[in-house]
Amino acid sequence: MKPTLKPRLGAGNLRLGAGIVLLCAGVASAAELKPETLNAWEEYVRGTNLRMQERVSPGHIFLWTDENALRAQRVHAGEVIVAPATEHTPHHVSSGLIHHWIGAAFVRDAKLDDVLNVLRDYERYKEIYRPHVLESKTLRQDRAQDQFSLVLMNKAVVMKMALDSDYRSRYFRVDAKRAYGISDTTRVQEIENFGMANERKLPADQGSGYIWRLHSVMRFEERDGGVYVEVEAIALSRDIPAAVRWMVDPIVKRVSRSSVATSLKQTQEAAGVSYASAAAGR
Repeated sequence: MKPTLKPRLGAGNLRLGAGIVLLCAGVASAAELKPETLNAWEEYVRGTNLRMQERVSPGHIFLWTDENALRAQRVHAGEVIVAPATEHTPHHVSSGLIHHWIGAAFVRDAKLDDVLNVLRDYERYKEIYRPHVLESKTLRQDRAQDQFSLVLMNKAVVMKMALDSDYRSRYFRVDAKRAYGISDTTRVQEIENFGMANERKLPADQGSGYIWRLHSVMRFEERDGGVYVEVEAIALSRDIPAAVRWMVDPIVKRVSRSSVATSLKQTQEAAGVSYASAAAGR
């Protein structure tokens, strides 16, 4: 049965974008988003979304968690699992890098609607996902899609730089117990010298090139006494110069993994608290 669109809309990829800002102070020169880089990104995203459609088809496994019995056992026990989504991450494209990570968590005793309600409460993102989300605001919500804005910053970065971005987020209800969502950026602007007297917002697709685009796919399934939550977090950034790649690549991978894990943990905690509050009021 073809999934139908429901007004349960949320976000996905947050801290991965903030984490990649830590690429390296040595590659801080201006970078240009080239047409061939953007084309490669769009093709990659199309492929990711097609694979998501396969997961909701009869005979296919919906959750990445369920593709490995030990992984499923660890996630159900409360562990947050994060791994590269592809064999080569980051994936090199013309004048750019595509960072693609996948993670899973389990929200015990929660219901599917409780988790989705937390994820579409964009005004609270600055509380749930702090300190990396500095500002969050709902722009529009309707049955078709949600639109919201975020200001992201990585506290670990040497440069005073933040990202001001708009997102479009849609969720699809597969059945009573399963849903998935797709979220992507519609605008990304770098804020140079953030928090300083000479703070300046740069035009879109201009600046250091730490983050050009963000995209995420999330999956949810209510069973086993709670809700499984998965996220595929994908980001497009500038390439790393070959001279420093040996040094920067391990940092990018470590920070990306940690960022996705922390984001899932924060979602797990917020959804758990939300369910407890709702259950107490019933």
